[in-house]
Amino acid sequence: MRHTSRRTRRGFIRQLLLANEAVVPTAGERTLVCIFLRGAADTLNMVVPYGDDQYYKSRPTLALPPPSQNKENDVTSIRLDDFYAFHPKLRPLVPTFEEGRLGIVQAVGTDNPTGSHFEAQDQMEHGESYGRVIGGGWLGRYLRARAAAELTPLSAVAIGSTIPESLRGAPTASAIESIDEVQIKTPLGNTAAVSSVLSTMYGAEIGFLSQPGKSTLELLKRVETLRGTSYKPEGGAVYPDDSFAQGLKEVARLVKASVGLEVACLDLGNWDTHFFQGSSSGLQADLIWQLANGLAAFDADMLSCRGRVTTIVMTEFGRRIYENGSLGTDHGRGFAMLAMGHCIRGGKVHGKWPGLAEEEAPGSTTLNNIAGPSGLKVLFDYRSVLSEVLTKILGLRDVNQVFPNFTPEHVGLVS
Repeated sequence: MRHTSRRTRRGFIRQLLLANEAVVPTAGERTLVCIFLRGAADTLNMVVPYGDDQYYKSRPTLALPPPSQNKENDVTSIRLDDFYAFHPKLRPLVPTFEEGRLGIVQAVGTDNPTGSHFEAQDQMEHGESYGRVIGGGWLGRYLRARAAAELTPLSAVAIGSTIPESLRGAPTASAIESIDEVQIKTPLGNTAAVSSVLSTMYGAEIGFLSQPGKSTLELLKRVETLRGTSYKPEGGAVYPDDSFAQGLKEVARLVKASVGLEVACLDLGNWDTHFFQGSSSGLQADLIWQLANGLAAFDADMLSCRGRVTTIVMTEFGRRIYENGSLGTDHGRGFAMLAMGHCIRGGKVHGKWPGLAEEEAPGSTTLNNIAGPSGLKVLFDYRSVLSEVLTKILGLRDVNQVFPNFTPEHVGLVS
């Protein structure tokens, strides 16, 4: 997984000051939040196929018990329909699912035969098929397809210390830990005084810097209203005190600041559960709890912005159907992708159930002598899901601008 080095604060502010265009009202009208579960999440234990007896035969110690009549039971899975159930740690997302804002696509994946975290993540972030190299990341190409005049210095933000490969080649992209970094530091901390100086500087007719200066002031002013303790989440949202949830809180602040945010990227890592994965509790359950609580708080906080924000959750591949001898799961194939938003056809699991007869990765036994992983059959190329979001929600006219020479299948995720 290749990453771009983090921009310095000085470089970031310079980008603001020398931006070529002003803030355009339509910038940020739609925001896509991309969450990557790095390490290959076992989504079979997140979206549980309790209606398939083979699931229990394949996972004698890891399988989640079928749904119970006791809806408050924190050990058994939570019924979604007659076939699927949520892991009990996903309980905070049940209302979002039932209200139709959270949808799931089953059996998503790539044609990557290697079982390598590095290669699979890299392929997905670049929006490629296996063995084909395309310049830049898929989000970078999407942003380039947008009219340059509609982008701002805060149109693409990665919450964290690095810019992910998916944003490579974007006209503008920055990595920040917090919205509080989007300011010009002064010895006395008086950012208002800096704004006053900039206002004087750019108020005069000084050529090409005049309009960018005004844009900078407007961006800084909008961010300043949400800085520090002044931010109050909506909808009774309470963000847990972990880095993932706090990252989503920063995204919410940027959305509400109306700074033109088009794309935000966050990671939640450590899903590589070869050993002692756990079932209702344990290593993976703790991660699922972080994911669910962070997303639930973000969904509540977006109460007044739900028509603008779409969130997708993906991983590089799923896990093997059979548990291994170390009470964990090895690298697999297909996985379940989650999507949350006002335009999502939620309240259902999209796609046919492929069954639990493990599928070998394409070419895994012959291609370069690679012994690739087997696992849940892949029914949807990951780009088909992303294409539907890009075209039907974000308004991309030609999906080949992002995924060249790719013909997406109909998924039905977006209303």
